[in-house]
Amino acid sequence: MPFIPHTKEDIAEMLDSIGAESIETLFDEIPTDLKSGQLTEVPPGLSEMEISRLMMERANQDGFYQNFIGAGAYEHHIPAAVWQITTRGEFYSSYTPYQAEASQGTLQLLYEYQTMMASLTGMDVSNASMYDGATALAEAALMAVRSHRTSRRILIPQTVHPVYRKVVRAIVSNQKIDIVELPFCTESGQVLPDSLEEFGKEDFAALVIPQPNFFGVLEQVDALTDWVHSKNALAIGVVNPTALALLTPPGGWGNKGADIAVGEGQPLGIPLSSGGPYFGFMACKNNLIRQIPGRIIGRTNDLDGKTGFVLTLQAREQHIRRSKATSNICTNQGLMVTAATIYMSLLGPEGLRRVAEHSHANTMQLVQKLEKISGVEKAFSGPIFHEAALKLSKPVGPILSKLKNKNILAGLSLQEFYPDFENTLLVCATETKTAADIQAFAEQLEQAFD
Repeated sequence: MPFIPHTKEDIAEMLDSIGAESIETLFDEIPTDLKSGQLTEVPPGLSEMEISRLMMERANQDGFYQNFIGAGAYEHHIPAAVWQITTRGEFYSSYTPYQAEASQGTLQLLYEYQTMMASLTGMDVSNASMYDGATALAEAALMAVRSHRTSRRILIPQTVHPVYRKVVRAIVSNQKIDIVELPFCTESGQVLPDSLEEFGKEDFAALVIPQPNFFGVLEQVDALTDWVHSKNALAIGVVNPTALALLTPPGGWGNKGADIAVGEGQPLGIPLSSGGPYFGFMACKNNLIRQIPGRIIGRTNDLDGKTGFVLTLQAREQHIRRSKATSNICTNQGLMVTAATIYMSLLGPEGLRRVAEHSHANTMQLVQKLEKISGVEKAFSGPIFHEAALKLSKPVGPILSKLKNKNILAGLSLQEFYPDFENTLLVCATETKTAADIQAFAEQLEQAFD
């Protein structure tokens, strides 16, 4: 954003207006020993031209890498129109729409977002976003406990994103909620429904079902959903929104569908941007609407019969007693949701489906090429979406370093999160990868084995 500093004359005029001799005298109540003094490590000021050149030089040092890392944050093509519109003043500077009469544009956009997300997830209602996918899952766990009433036990498979599991524990650990991690089949990379009976002997509030899971493998969602409902507990789906253009949405899982659906909205038009900001989404069935945290936008008619949009079913801590609030940390991400809404509007159902299809096809092509290399094989037999785990015959760390020197970010080592999976690499390919990109990756990986 452009910045025009005050001139010496401007500063003198302002100080004279308030009767102060200098800027320093405005802070004379601060004890001298608490002041930092001169900032000796800060370089002299630069002109606009000099700072622009410096920033370009710094950006060039980053270089350009072909990115084959996924693991919850994905590189998709974002049409130029998405952020051109999102950063218009009307959206870029808008604040929380507490005053409906002054925020109809923002409210309508959020209402459209909710409609799209409810449709995409196959659920009845969506809120206006959460902080990110991990905190959305934590909120879903709290929501399930409130709804179940008799149990404070949540079952979470180890195939759920490790960071999500860590965040859930951090948020619910002081609320006497027991998180039970479920093992998975090391051959297929899935949670086997038959293995759950021993965990279902005790009462529990919900089972978390990832689709696809952290390894990119598709879980047996129908069987898992029916099993959890047979235990009178809730099914919480953790889903990739892009994958939902191809896969059965959570609302269609099993005989009754999942009860809550959450996930990370970053694939919907949000750049990777060094890790954020992103946004989380949450949707649920109608019978749980009073338990859903965050904002919900409703559509109504005013006294003149004109359509209007308002905040409704407000159970956040700003609106009711803190002890009765559904959440006290349900930060939303309005600007990110704006971009996602525009992204989904531009692509439409068919466009989003093509993104998912191309991503899946590219990943299958990548895996097939890499498996031809001696010392590389698939780690799991289960079907995948656009991510796959590969076993290497050599340590992953040096391989990643060699490919990075060739401007290829080859994937994520799973050993950090799963110590038993030594020399296992998680790779991802989206629609942004060409046949030449995939071929170059395969060639460089093969050379790295030499």
